[in-house]
Amino acid sequence: MAINKRMLVERDPHQTRIAVLEDDRLAEIFLESHRHRGLVGSVFLGRVIRVLPGMQAAFVDLGLSRDAFLYVSDAAVGEDDTAVESGEALETGDLRVDAEPSIEDLLRVGQEILVQVRKDSIANKGARVSAQITLPSRYAVLVPRSKQLGISRRIEDEAERERLLALLEELKPEDAGLIARTEAEGRGREELAQDITQLLSSWEEISARAESSAAPCLVHGDVSLISRAVRDLFNQDYSALWADSEEAYEEIAELLARTQPELLGTVRLDHHELGLFERFGVDKEIEAALESKVWLRSGGYLVINPTEALVAIDVNTGRFVGKDSLEDTIFRTNLEAVREIVRQIRLRDLGGILVLDLIDMEEEAHRVEVFEFLEEELKKDRSRTRVLNISEFGLVELTRKRSRSNLRSLLTRACPHCKGSGTIRSVRTVCLDLRREVLKRPRLAPDTELLLRVHPEVADALHGGESAILEELEGLLEGRVLVRGDPELHHEHFDVFEL
Repeated sequence: MAINKRMLVERDPHQTRIAVLEDDRLAEIFLESHRHRGLVGSVFLGRVIRVLPGMQAAFVDLGLSRDAFLYVSDAAVGEDDTAVESGEALETGDLRVDAEPSIEDLLRVGQEILVQVRKDSIANKGARVSAQITLPSRYAVLVPRSKQLGISRRIEDEAERERLLALLEELKPEDAGLIARTEAEGRGREELAQDITQLLSSWEEISARAESSAAPCLVHGDVSLISRAVRDLFNQDYSALWADSEEAYEEIAELLARTQPELLGTVRLDHHELGLFERFGVDKEIEAALESKVWLRSGGYLVINPTEALVAIDVNTGRFVGKDSLEDTIFRTNLEAVREIVRQIRLRDLGGILVLDLIDMEEEAHRVEVFEFLEEELKKDRSRTRVLNISEFGLVELTRKRSRSNLRSLLTRACPHCKGSGTIRSVRTVCLDLRREVLKRPRLAPDTELLLRVHPEVADALHGGESAILEELEGLLEGRVLVRGDPELHHEHFDVFEL
């Protein structure tokens, strides 16, 4: 059964937001601030400032707030002319390089180098860059300084792969490699040739700008979020593309007129008073995607916990009691959970190592069916994933490539109270900490009072359930102890003054 897909584009003076709906449910969300655009795909002329033989990597100054990181595998440019398989554009940094050299053989401090951003700066890490430049268009990716040819892994028909490979060999420039993207499937020579001509023109401009510039500097910025989404995502599988502004509508129409004029009829300008995201319920789904618990329609639920090293996703039956046996209830819950897990992975843009804790299934046939269903659902995901079979404990491990900040990091910040831990000390613990701090002081001098400045919740506890602590302090210090609540104070913090 075909999925009804729609794309919604909202643009205001501060931000562009793009939502992909599948059967009226939010599947992917893309955000771009007009002041702080992402850098993935941008090309810089950088300067090597540090070479690390022990890590086989180097730091490169791009003129940004943090230096970029360059691995040796990304510093070596492939010259092999063997046909390779490839993922989608901007995921082609794994082009094969034979006999990988040492980082010291490739780079020296002070050297200028042309690099492309593969992964945006995340948390305290600088951007990850590569010397293997890839320039994507609708149907092809140009790989300058390489001789490799590649076909998207998503094109599975062997005859079509051979046809595209023959076209690439015919159209291949002398000093650059080519990759056929998924959208090239079924396309003719003229369409591919037009894309490749445009890409070669872009590369000539980048090369000329790099030669006339001094490092560090930006020599080529990627296109806007709207153009990227239309170029990389929008195709005949979508029933409609809605834009909420004349400016966005014209940008989309202009791009489609050059690349896919047959899709122009699906683009619509929205005139409704309510915003697109509000009318289609997107804002509510974004808000839900920031929560750790996700309810399933059956009554079961997921718990999604990102950690420093991995993302743990736990499946629970919750209120779902089933109709037949316990094994059947578990099986059906896992099937429903798998579909929602993949949707949440795409929506939240979770990356790195993910561990799925499915409910244990006794029957081997059920485990096989759930795993096959997971693999089928993962085909909807454009990001590259690798998945291991279900373990004896019902765990599934998978890795997912991500180049940009995930939804949580884009829309939230660490809580100033818990500092990202998700917990703060209990009121009783703070009261006991306060007691120990006060008891470090000598007895009070005559006519001296001690003032405790604490959060109002701690003050209420000291006057209520923890009043014994206050009485003990007054007895030991032989003086009066006053408590003042201050709502501006952190729950865990306190001050002690002698009056």
